[in-house]
Amino acid sequence: MSTSSAEIPVIDISPSNPHAPAQLLSAASTHGFVFVKNDGSTGLTSQSIDHVFDLSKAFFAAPLADKENVSIASNKAGANHGWLSQGVEKLDPATQKRADVKEAFNLALPLANGTYPQAIPTTLQPHIPTLIAFQAACHALCQRLLAHVATALSIPPDWFTSRHDFSKGPSGTVFRLLYYPVLEAYEPDVDIRAGAHSDFGSLTLLFQRPGQPGLEIKTASGEWASVPVDPRPASPVSGEAEGLPMLVNIGDLLEDWTAGLLKSTVHRVVFPKEGKGEDRYSIAYFCHPLDDARLEPVPSELVRRYAETHGRKARGEGVVTAKDHLMERLRSTYSVGKTVEEVGGS
Repeated sequence: MSTSSAEIPVIDISPSNPHAPAQLLSAASTHGFVFVKNDGSTGLTSQSIDHVFDLSKAFFAAPLADKENVSIASNKAGANHGWLSQGVEKLDPATQKRADVKEAFNLALPLANGTYPQAIPTTLQPHIPTLIAFQAACHALCQRLLAHVATALSIPPDWFTSRHDFSKGPSGTVFRLLYYPVLEAYEPDVDIRAGAHSDFGSLTLLFQRPGQPGLEIKTASGEWASVPVDPRPASPVSGEAEGLPMLVNIGDLLEDWTAGLLKSTVHRVVFPKEGKGEDRYSIAYFCHPLDDARLEPVPSELVRRYAETHGRKARGEGVVTAKDHLMERLRSTYSVGKTVEEVGGS
């Protein structure tokens, strides 16, 4: 049960804030989550975010046959890409009695020729340039954040970004549209919109809609705390022209890379505690390194000291690649009897 509201800081990553690297490291090592102020310097405008939400809503409202044509289980989609119907994903298979109550559509990274390596639904085909531009803006923001993390760890600014440079090769990065429908009746201790889990990759950008709460994080004490959709004061500063802050969280891979210094926090999406609420839509950009990036130790004195103090070794022996890490995680997420190659997921 949720007992409190999570106190997640909002940071300004614009050039006017020289403390952004240190603030980001503090939030990432304490909460694993941070809100990023969206004042235009992020490269993602409120208008562009709203437009992609409109496209998402149109896709999920499309006839079932249209969505089945791009199913994640079809040959047209490819591993980890395409539409997931309700009942496919169970993010907490050890404890969930039923699958997550949600639909999703996973987009791969676009190709250099302006197309995608997967079938695109009819409703989205006219908007491919919009989706590609949005994904590019998301990745540019992730690269800025990773450069800030490197700066805070006193390592070369490109240590992480060079390992997330998609011009060098393929990556498991996924852009995901999510739809959590209202249920007229549900069992609070059984039905859940997204089971408890941590994300697999380096960073996740999450975009939400006002009035559609449900995200919770697990605190260090083991309690669930709700995450506000909008963490800003009820009365914004007069003349403030910024959009809804974007939520960023650390993934398992970045936690592992930094020997646990950065936290990949367990989170879930629940139904409203009272009433049936409304449909929830969200958009997630799951940023992963290049497939062949080796998860070798981060050459940071801060990381080394943290590993020594907390008895956790940095990556070294048995170094694996980012793709190996992702495939291992995917195998434990999907329905029994379906392989990663058949359905993929994130």
